[in-house]
Amino acid sequence: MFSEPSTEGYRELLPGVELRTVAHGERTLMGLFRIAQGAVIPVHDHPQEQTGYLVSGRLQFSVEGRTVTAEPGAAWALSAGTPHGATALEDSLVVEVFSPLRQDYLP
Repeated sequence: MFSEPSTEGYRELLPGVELRTVAHGERTLMGLFRIAQGAVIPVHDHPQEQTGYLVSGRLQFSVEGRTVTAEPGAAWALSAGTPHGATALEDSLVVEVFSPLRQDYLP
């Protein structure tokens, strides 16, 4: 599967949090997230492993009760079931990969 660059095809997941699924296979899904400054992703967990890369902006993560501020170029890998959340300190662009793929994020 190939995906061309586009500013279209995003859907709102939460206020200020938009997702465009850019590629997926049988076991992985890659999403591009636009997160507006001030948007909050509440602490949650899911059965997928999650690997991410902050392209631009700044995010403050809460991971298992620990607070981490991510700057452009930061990357992370969260095991399945790890409680995590985030607040956008600036408008941010994030690439994330989930395995196994998230059915709820399929286009």
